[in-house]
Amino acid sequence: MSIERAEIVIVGGGAVGCGAAYSLAEAGKTDILLLEKEPGVAAATSSQAAGLVGQVRTTPERVKLAMWSVETFSRLQENEKCNPAWRQVGSLRVALNDERVEEFRRMKRVCDEAGLETEFIDNDRALEMWPLMDFRHSKAVLWCPSDGYLQPYDLTMSYVEHARGLGVRFQTDTRVTGIRTEGARVRAVETDHGEIECEMVINAAGAHACQLASCVGLDLPIIPVRHEFFVTVECEGMEPTLPVMRIPDATLYLRGEVNSLLCGGWEPESLSNDPRKISLGDEQPLIEEDYDVLGQFAEELSPHIPKVSELGVRSIFKGWPTFTPDGRFIIGESSRVKGFVMAGGCNAHGVSGSAGIGRHLVESLLDPAPSPYVRSLSPDRFEPGWDWNEAAGSARSCYETYYALGH
Repeated sequence: MSIERAEIVIVGGGAVGCGAAYSLAEAGKTDILLLEKEPGVAAATSSQAAGLVGQVRTTPERVKLAMWSVETFSRLQENEKCNPAWRQVGSLRVALNDERVEEFRRMKRVCDEAGLETEFIDNDRALEMWPLMDFRHSKAVLWCPSDGYLQPYDLTMSYVEHARGLGVRFQTDTRVTGIRTEGARVRAVETDHGEIECEMVINAAGAHACQLASCVGLDLPIIPVRHEFFVTVECEGMEPTLPVMRIPDATLYLRGEVNSLLCGGWEPESLSNDPRKISLGDEQPLIEEDYDVLGQFAEELSPHIPKVSELGVRSIFKGWPTFTPDGRFIIGESSRVKGFVMAGGCNAHGVSGSAGIGRHLVESLLDPAPSPYVRSLSPDRFEPGWDWNEAAGSARSCYETYYALGH
């Protein structure tokens, strides 16, 4: 039997949507219904995420956001029956040139200001942590002991379990077809199972967030950009307890996946799709494996882990994470359509930042005086009349320069 009313309807059952439900319920808002078009949650972009959780960022606000996510994952991990498979293995960030070393020093100062423990370690100690890695080219290694990784599906199910225990309802196999408004205010969500009256809609629709916003007459530059990574066959010496590894100068990230190597990177010439050409009910375009791109990742990695050229590929993951032209989240209520709230534009931080996004969402909706930083994430920052081609180009640039100096 379909539900006919809820105070808050969340559209999207990925890590961000389920994390928003969990965060709002923890804050006392429990009359929530989450809608997901697939038979289960975490079925789209979240299922294709690598699950890396890093806290070393370029601004104190972003560091604190990531720290909050880590605190949340650690609490959720205490539940033996349903947890995010959070492994706090730490992370190593490797610099291959002097400019990157200076950036690491700046980032460490930001981390110090935010209260995040980091330290520079020598190559010998780094080699003890990652025996398969050749650190001879390394100019510096920044160690963050509280970083780690998790399993995106397990995280999403952990959010669901906890939120459901607080009274949140979940309805899968339900496609949203529109949003009914009256006098520039949200009144109901229209679905293939009927209308659901509500006071607020939270748009956590991921790669469909742009289309959902257009249902209330809002144009928001939320651009899906292709991202891929691969997992090798079993590799001697690879362990799930190895720290997460980032080599920004090679645009690569690595971690253990059981006894295999997970390797991903950021394409220099990214591919996006135009959300205006996809209706709300359509599937995102299928992504064919791009072996040229994946081969480039392996080639970039081979000077650091020569063994990678001998390893076969067991599986390939690919998805459409969304990027914004300014590389920042879109969080909060629109002043142009009351009751329409954004929780998207995650810039590849949807899984790792989901708890922090939920916290910012709670602050933006329930705090009478949100911080200037949270207010700056408002969808209102995108004034009508912006250019789609320019926005898409800027979003792709945010992807391509993800590990660039100064980003």
